[in-house]
Amino acid sequence: MRLIWPFVSSLVVTTVLTCAAGTIVADDAPFASQVKPFLATYCVSCHGAEKQKGDRRFDQLTGEISDDATLVDLQDIVDQLNLAEMPPKKSPQPKDEERRRVVGWLTARIGQFHEQRQATSSAGSLRRLNSREYRNSVRDLLHFNASMFDPTVGFPSDRTTQHLDNIAETLVTSGHLLERYLNAADRIVEKALTPAQKPEPRVWRFTEGFRQQPEIDQVHGKTNGFSWLTLYDVPAADKPEGAYAHLAQFKEGVPFDGNYVIRFKAEALNRRHPYDRKFVGTNPDEPLRLGVVVGNARNGPMYKPQAIEPKLAEIELADETQWYTVSGWLDAGFAPRFTFPNGLMDVRNMWGKMYRTYRDQLPALVRGGIVEHRFNVIKFGKLPQIHIYEVEIEGPFYDEWPTPTQRAVLGDDWQAVQQSGELSAEQARLHLGQFATRAYRRPVKTEELDRLMQVVTARREAGRSPLDAYSDGLKAVLCSPSFLYLDEPRTGTLPNNALASRLSYFLWSSSPDETLLTAANSGKLAQADGMAEQVERLLKDPRAAALLDGFLNSWLTLRDLGSMPPDREKFDDFYRFDLHNAMKQETRLFARRLLDENLSIRNFLDADFTYVNQGLARLYGLPAPSGSEFQLVNLSDRRRGGLLGQGSVLTVTANGIDTSPVVRGVWLLENILGTPPNPPPPDVEPLDPDIRGAQTIREQLEKHRNVTSCYDCHRKIDPLGFALENYDAIGAWRDSYSAKAKIDSAGELPSGQKFTGVEEFKQVLLDRQDQFATALTSKLLAYATGRQITSADRPEIDAIVKKLNESGGGFRDLIQLVAASGAFRSK
Repeated sequence: MRLIWPFVSSLVVTTVLTCAAGTIVADDAPFASQVKPFLATYCVSCHGAEKQKGDRRFDQLTGEISDDATLVDLQDIVDQLNLAEMPPKKSPQPKDEERRRVVGWLTARIGQFHEQRQATSSAGSLRRLNSREYRNSVRDLLHFNASMFDPTVGFPSDRTTQHLDNIAETLVTSGHLLERYLNAADRIVEKALTPAQKPEPRVWRFTEGFRQQPEIDQVHGKTNGFSWLTLYDVPAADKPEGAYAHLAQFKEGVPFDGNYVIRFKAEALNRRHPYDRKFVGTNPDEPLRLGVVVGNARNGPMYKPQAIEPKLAEIELADETQWYTVSGWLDAGFAPRFTFPNGLMDVRNMWGKMYRTYRDQLPALVRGGIVEHRFNVIKFGKLPQIHIYEVEIEGPFYDEWPTPTQRAVLGDDWQAVQQSGELSAEQARLHLGQFATRAYRRPVKTEELDRLMQVVTARREAGRSPLDAYSDGLKAVLCSPSFLYLDEPRTGTLPNNALASRLSYFLWSSSPDETLLTAANSGKLAQADGMAEQVERLLKDPRAAALLDGFLNSWLTLRDLGSMPPDREKFDDFYRFDLHNAMKQETRLFARRLLDENLSIRNFLDADFTYVNQGLARLYGLPAPSGSEFQLVNLSDRRRGGLLGQGSVLTVTANGIDTSPVVRGVWLLENILGTPPNPPPPDVEPLDPDIRGAQTIREQLEKHRNVTSCYDCHRKIDPLGFALENYDAIGAWRDSYSAKAKIDSAGELPSGQKFTGVEEFKQVLLDRQDQFATALTSKLLAYATGRQITSADRPEIDAIVKKLNESGGGFRDLIQLVAASGAFRSK
């Protein structure tokens, strides 16, 4: 099926072309005398009656634009001629004057069509909140600490369109999802109304009975009588032993949501060990680090990783016993756990390796086997480890009472209602109306509030308490379409409140705050300066982190990072140094700097800086920063500058075992150049089976390209992928596949541009900055509006890119221009 202008293909094309005779105006005569003969000479052999490469046929074009399919055909012709990628290099080439004349006529015709057509479809899709927007909206509506609370657990995965997860057309609603909404509302309201009375702080103290996990408990019981917790492994170990130290005696976790203080007495042992540094894998010059992360026994074994485990702190330990104190928020049921971020890797396998390598330093074996190996190494060995001797937990503490969450549902009446158990109909209507207004992102209508109060009244008449009946009214708000869907008209300009919501979901992935709604209600948001002011304000708010997370996950497909985990034997460092999270953080920090300092979007293609921690510095061959935090580093090596040198992009475009120039090439066409290739014909295998004589990936693909049906796409895809072939499956630099197979990263684009490696390739991309800017703008506009980009949006996108170039190309400027565009302000 033909894709209608998928995220724009190409350079910015001016809407009119001027020459000595003035502005060229499209009419039918030049098409018959100039354009049609040009197409017949240079295009129809590949796009005619007998052959339609790329599902394009040009011999039937008349110059008239009757539908979007014809518009796409004409725009593709213009784009490919501007890029000099068509006609193919080996085919006859038109003279420059012929090319300019045809481009000018077609561009003018396209411009006339856009001026005459009505903008957008007459039946826009309703836009439902996706899962992350729902989570954030609930968080802000009720002022939750959401680090441990995810009401969307059990929701079906959001479908994506062109990697975007917020496109209205694909956010369908099913019966299963409706049931999940009901369950989530129950959990949300219960959490908001608990506890009713302020809990008194208490202290839990643990000094013995420290059991951890079955494999090592059998040793610890004999060696220390469970007198302390011991950490050995890093959290991402394959079969962890001593990766998470939890309090088995505290399996129910804390009884109430709140702030807690955690004190513990700990010691770092054997930092400077007697073994070979490479064998152990830790750095004896670096302090051992202890992490404090949360866990919940209902979410899985506490000695293993869990889906929800936010980090409360990470501390460098002294080599002697000391007391340490950290504090943070814990949800009811959660408890602190301890980790060893720079510890050993897969210690389960190390027990036996110790005997094979350092047998003379350990007792003689009696039976052999892992049980005896483990016991002797733990008792007599000197591997780096952390001991925790005592733990105290105190809390909960609150900054204010009633809490912001409690005030969100009952305002100043919270304490009186909780103490008396009574809630009058007038109070219920007042607070329910205020809650619904915030939830609906607009003033609640009288008839809507009447229906909500009918729910409350019916529940009271059925025998429920006043507060329980009111809670059912809150649940009804959370299950209302007015909360679950953005209130946008089917067509036309957005009303002020809808514009506020669109802006907040663009920049925060959450509902608008009071300041933004006030600006909308006053009409100021609809003005250019008012919109610019609010964009700046929202970008300075911590909630703007959601823009980078949501957009980078979609644009760069970082959401898929880890979906094909790298092979543990070949890429041990990926797990030892938690590179999965480090890579994402590098890209976020990189984009954050572009946003905060309004640096040019050219930096996405090539930059002289990035952010690394110790693990990434090791991967990239850079000097390791001090400490465990990320640091800004300047780059003199152009192989690492920009997105194409970052581990996140290079890992997500590999399959976890090896690299594929085809996969990386397609990713570049889709996400950097905005020209996704057509899918392969259904009867063509990914690689022709006759590749037994090929020695390298390049040779394999050369054989594959000899298949006629494969050549046209692969001549565009493969050179781009080969430019990145020096990076392995997690982004480390390599010069060869093996001793006999050197990597050749040179390539030639269909336009004839050549490069010898990634450095020159980046320059090719920089020379196509307008093409990149168009692709980026298209993707950002789709993300901002929550709809697919169509051919009707082309003039708007071209105008944004033109203004962006005039302003210096800053990333922050681009966001401002998208928010100021007519497409953003309309359905």
